[in-house]
Amino acid sequence: MKKQILLTAALLSATSMMAQKLTYPQAPKDGTIDTYFGVQVADPYRPLENDSSKATAEWVAAENKVTQEYLSRIPFRGKLLNRMKELANYEKVSAPSYIKSIGKWLFYKNDGLQNQSVLYIMDSLGDEKNARVFLNPNQLSTDGTVALKGIYFSHNGKYAAYAISRSGSDWQEFYIIDVKTGKLLDDHITWAKFSGASWQGDGFYYSAYDAPQKGLEFSNVNSIQKIYYHKIGTPQSEDVLFYQNPANPMRFYAVSVNEEETMMFLHESGAGSGNNVYVRDLRQPNSQFIQMTSNLDLQYSLVETIGDKMYFLTNDGAPKNRLMVTDLKHPGFSEWKTLVPESKDMLEGVTFVDDKMILNYMKDASSHAYVYSMDGKQLSEIKLPTLGSAGFYGEKDRKEVFYSFSSFTVPTTIYQYDLNTANSKVYAAPKVKFKESDYVCEQVFYPSKDGTKIPLFITYKKGLKRNGKNPVFLYGYGGFNVPLTPYFSSVRIPFIENGGIYAQASLRGGSEYGEEWHIAGTKMQKQNVFDDFISAGEWLIENKYTSKDYLAIVGGSNGGLLVGACMTQRPDLFKVCIPQVGVMDMLRYHKFTIGWNWAPDYGTSEDSKEMFDYLHGYSPLHNLRPGTKYPATLVTTADHDDRVVPAHSFKFAATLQAVNAANTPTLIRIDTKAGHGSGKPLSKQLEEQADIYGFILYNMGLKY
Repeated sequence: MKKQILLTAALLSATSMMAQKLTYPQAPKDGTIDTYFGVQVADPYRPLENDSSKATAEWVAAENKVTQEYLSRIPFRGKLLNRMKELANYEKVSAPSYIKSIGKWLFYKNDGLQNQSVLYIMDSLGDEKNARVFLNPNQLSTDGTVALKGIYFSHNGKYAAYAISRSGSDWQEFYIIDVKTGKLLDDHITWAKFSGASWQGDGFYYSAYDAPQKGLEFSNVNSIQKIYYHKIGTPQSEDVLFYQNPANPMRFYAVSVNEEETMMFLHESGAGSGNNVYVRDLRQPNSQFIQMTSNLDLQYSLVETIGDKMYFLTNDGAPKNRLMVTDLKHPGFSEWKTLVPESKDMLEGVTFVDDKMILNYMKDASSHAYVYSMDGKQLSEIKLPTLGSAGFYGEKDRKEVFYSFSSFTVPTTIYQYDLNTANSKVYAAPKVKFKESDYVCEQVFYPSKDGTKIPLFITYKKGLKRNGKNPVFLYGYGGFNVPLTPYFSSVRIPFIENGGIYAQASLRGGSEYGEEWHIAGTKMQKQNVFDDFISAGEWLIENKYTSKDYLAIVGGSNGGLLVGACMTQRPDLFKVCIPQVGVMDMLRYHKFTIGWNWAPDYGTSEDSKEMFDYLHGYSPLHNLRPGTKYPATLVTTADHDDRVVPAHSFKFAATLQAVNAANTPTLIRIDTKAGHGSGKPLSKQLEEQADIYGFILYNMGLKY
């Protein structure tokens, strides 16, 4: 059946309900006023920061009731969700990875609509038919809200430690499997966070915090991260405290050990945009860590160790990254040697395989990959299918190379690459119920407010007319050195196949063009990011892709801040705004969980009068003005989000509901047993996306 997005009299009549003022619940308030450098700032909804209080719980329940009643009136909501389920119901397979310590291959597979992907093990490559389930996270909970965060095999092949999170929280728990028998051991680690398991012998190192105060598990500040060593077969209470640094409580610390167990690395981060690295020779009894780097604003990523050599990817002296090498006798950065110098394009990653290296570059926000010799000479290019994103997998002492590739119209496909013939062949290709050839993806470069050229990807169905009447879903992020590159998501297809346009802007603040591009979107230059996004909307309108009546902006986390800032600065430009799990209170963000870690990008209200004024000038919460007409808005958050605590969204939604002068809905969708997004079960993801796309179309007076 042919579907179209149509403007109909019947739907306009239905959407007239939007013009009727919704009755919102009264949020708990008090008379809180903070003083910053002599400036008084009211924070009337401060009680909503207490996410475990009875008053907050009652407000959340009442808000969700209003939101669900509104969303249930969208006549095509069920049809949209069904199409999303149909499109998501395809087999998804990861690239296989070889685990040297057990001599087996591992891969993840999702049969279609499984909430979590299942981890399989196979004896030899290509033997998927005889693969066995090693760990099925779907059996860890009845509703799919327990997610597998990582699995780590001991170097002696005896054990596998796996980390889980519950209900989307950043808190992690570790469990241990006996690899030979598959039996789950009694070992259990709690209150770990941002941690892997790094094995040495019959035990592993992990990073954790002291158990939080009851009731504050998801909001209290996390400080003094500690590294412990856990010996298999012993209780956590006997774990040995290996490292802590109380003098710098707001930093992250982790240990890694190479597979030969000859070197141990200590990684320090959190006080800048980068990290420091320390190394220790495990072959020397009682050896101490030697500091290798000393600038927390620059990045030093350990890529590989071979013998006594250490290979690092770094932006020190190379804003677009270079590959450097050193050894245990010359650990200090001043003695590192450049193996592959900085290029005109951003060097994203390096994979060592069969005495060669694969270097993955980013050019104009798309992947380009090359094979290099071990002495740093480029040998050949790996031809990728089209503009898109690639990730490479391989082992330094094996010849097998795999890479995943996806784009806006290309579902993630796994390729096997032959280094000898320079040929790629499809290893695993998904079968999604849509025709890739029916769609167009183009990349344009538009000028921002200051003239800077910004990359913009635009995806739509062939035959689309640029008449200014096409609904646009404009997505952005713009921060923390995170690039926005092409990737496939089946939930976009119903929108695009019915005449919608998906537009994705690669804003400043990301890493698309290296560290200078990142810095241009931080602290006192953060306004550049908002200007970039606003300019994207204006360009799409000027070029007849859409108009103000059909433009929606969407973003999550730092992207939620982006949407909040843009809708308060230019409420006239957008029809619908979807700030997801956003950082909305720029004056207090650093006072919760690990918010202090964002200070290198944002600065804090305590830094200086100048920094306070700048943050106060764009903070979404503090720039909502009574009497202003705001676009239709659906704020999304979750009760277990301990990354960007829900108080940000709670206070923003309550304030927006109080001041909005337009007859537009101002709703907040508060998910339960969910967090910042990572590990969210597929069923919850699809329900949320159906609500978002449904809300967008409904408020544009369109239907599915």
